[in-house]
Amino acid sequence: MQRAAAALEIGKVAIETAITTLKSADDLDHLQVVAYDLAHAASGIEAGRSLLDYGAKGSDEAAIACAFIADALYDLQVRTLSRESLFDLTPGFLTAADSFIREFRDPAFVATLARTPGNRHLDPEFEMVQDAFRRFANEKIRPTAEAVHRLNSDVPEEIISGLAEMGAFGLSIPESYGGFASDEGKDYTAMVVATEELSRGSLGIGGSLITRPEILARALLRGGTEDQKNRWLPKLASGEAMNAVAVTEPDFGSDVAGITTSAARSGAGWILNGVKTWCTFAARADVLMLLARTDPDRSKTHRGLSLFVVEKERRSGHSFVLEQPPSAENTNGGKIEARAIDTIGYRGMHSYEVSIESWWVPQENLIGGEQGLGKGFYFQMEGFENGRIQTAARAIGLMQAAYEAALAYAEGRNVFNNPIIDYQLTQVKLGRMAAVIQASRQFSYHVANLMAKGQGSMEASMAKAYVCRAAEWVTREAMQIHGGMGYAEEFPVSRYFVDARVLSIFEGADETLALKVIARKLIDSQRS
Repeated sequence: MQRAAAALEIGKVAIETAITTLKSADDLDHLQVVAYDLAHAASGIEAGRSLLDYGAKGSDEAAIACAFIADALYDLQVRTLSRESLFDLTPGFLTAADSFIREFRDPAFVATLARTPGNRHLDPEFEMVQDAFRRFANEKIRPTAEAVHRLNSDVPEEIISGLAEMGAFGLSIPESYGGFASDEGKDYTAMVVATEELSRGSLGIGGSLITRPEILARALLRGGTEDQKNRWLPKLASGEAMNAVAVTEPDFGSDVAGITTSAARSGAGWILNGVKTWCTFAARADVLMLLARTDPDRSKTHRGLSLFVVEKERRSGHSFVLEQPPSAENTNGGKIEARAIDTIGYRGMHSYEVSIESWWVPQENLIGGEQGLGKGFYFQMEGFENGRIQTAARAIGLMQAAYEAALAYAEGRNVFNNPIIDYQLTQVKLGRMAAVIQASRQFSYHVANLMAKGQGSMEASMAKAYVCRAAEWVTREAMQIHGGMGYAEEFPVSRYFVDARVLSIFEGADETLALKVIARKLIDSQRS
């Protein structure tokens, strides 16, 4: 592992040198390709650094770590090829690491990892979490997942109630508010482990279910009043109140600061008007976490936004209409109308376009009260940062399911009188999958520990960017190993492939995350 550490240090120095290209630029938008490539290369290097301790725990672990780190350095080399001067790098800047890269990217070596997924090395308490949620996923989620996907039906209520009984919705909510996280520190690891196992069962009706309450819970913990925390957090933790997130708008996706949904004072509350889109789980949810403009001066951008908890009745299916009767605060009454947006994958929870017309909410549902006015953007970003590491965990679970399916198929399928697993190309594909999945997992554990200390904002974005792109490759290769049957809906691997495609889009689109978050934070880290 000493060679791996030395090779990584060369890559780390190269990234730091290349960042000077961005730091000296007057306008980063003119260097978007450079910034994008550096953000992704840096994310791979950071994932590799998180593997160094893991690689010291055994020979299999060292092999996985070296294979991944060699690939991360090779990716850095490819992204800078023929552009060394633009990145302020000397030609052959990785020469000192060449022998390491060649040795551990050698197909003969990578092929040895095909059946070596590696030990996770979880603490006993987290192994219990893993076992419990894997059992639930195997017994309750997997048998239902394919039917929900094919029919584009709703998440079965028994899955929601079952997860509620297990405490899945309160894993990161402090014990003092009815959850299961210690009050001393925010322990994110249990949430990451549980999310992976549920996503291994199904992304759409498993792992994603516990993301929505997490986002609202984080926003409340960051900015809510004590009364709001005591009112909503226990309900979120128990599953009594299920949440959907209403932030994105048709003309404002990642550009949240530009949203137009308005909130105007009316009596002892606010009247909301606007349209939200990609509002996942909006029908079944009991509340919407909704971001709206409370200051009509659009020049204030994100500083004019506030966050509301919007209560609503539960509905099911692909569309719904809710009406609010006239009242003293809202003389004409209000209306919420929504339709599900058909998608190629990630089915079950449904993502809706939601039209909100003169819907009244009481002042007590403005997160933070009067002190929360204009701070909604910051409150919801707290939740989204947590959502990014959770999305990485969802991607890991999906990759794990794809790897297991591909390995089983390769062992059982004969081509030209030999099992597919006997061919070197298949072994290399599976070996690289194993290394990528374990690296992604250990990186996520590392970020979870940082976030428990109130750190890791940039690393959470890096994990989300790297792991979600990796999931597209892993599920694609798993599908390829299945050959023609991979394209058949009767094999779950086809579902894994279409589900994986959404991961680089939601919770921060890949391009926005790389350019507006990771690249900028890399620059800021050099300036500090």
